[in-house]
Amino acid sequence: MKRLLIAGCGDLGLRLAARLDRERWQVHGLRRGVDALPADIIPVRADLTDPDSLGVVAGRWDAVVYQATPDAYDEDGYRDAYVHGLANLVEKVDARRLIFVSSSAVYGQDAGEWVDEDSPTEPARFNGRVLLEAEALAGRSASEPVVVRFSGIYGPGRDSLVRKVAAGQARCRETPPQWTNRIHSEDCAGVLAHLLDLDSPERLYCASDAHSATRCEVLDWLAGRLGVSPPVRENAGGGQGKRVASGRLVESGYSFRYPDYRSGYQEMLQ
Repeated sequence: MKRLLIAGCGDLGLRLAARLDRERWQVHGLRRGVDALPADIIPVRADLTDPDSLGVVAGRWDAVVYQATPDAYDEDGYRDAYVHGLANLVEKVDARRLIFVSSSAVYGQDAGEWVDEDSPTEPARFNGRVLLEAEALAGRSASEPVVVRFSGIYGPGRDSLVRKVAAGQARCRETPPQWTNRIHSEDCAGVLAHLLDLDSPERLYCASDAHSATRCEVLDWLAGRLGVSPPVRENAGGGQGKRVASGRLVESGYSFRYPDYRSGYQEMLQ
């Protein structure tokens, strides 16, 4: 049986664990508070930012999935979670395959361009810059490093857009369009399970559903389903965002459970 450590075992970690064949995988969940972990996940009480607490995971692992969450949305918070936390962990563990959960925030394109694994990464914000630093560290820290860059994650418990539309607080700009990208949390778990089982994965994957859409398109659709007024149109300037392509992931054999925002949000609304 293969040993898997989910470092930062929150919502996505629980969804990942639920998808794995327990005759093949023994799943360990590392987090500060382990009381909420289900019985089929072996609890590991530790803090990624506290090196002394990580002695409990020292040794050889078949796979590690690193998906930390910052305590604060600032550069220090991101650096603690993604760079320092990862550095602390890899000093203790010897992982054959290390999957690092990153973000499409590493791309700085803002004129509606398509981006994929070969696109330049020149982020304008601190979060993208810190994630690139952590990606590089992950690439040096296992014999089979894999980075997966998720776009905007939505799903149960991640419904802020729905709540804004329902409350009449959502706004969008028609021209020039504001492009958006998303992936359902169940597909995030599916992607991670897929990458764990691939025989020879690439070192980098983009993960976003197959339907990049403008913000106005998504908000109008949600408003129609909720039976509320369409979002207010703005005339403000600003960038157009980017469109994330997941061709490499699909070519590797992954099939999206929710291939567009309609299928994912419709289930949430029901």
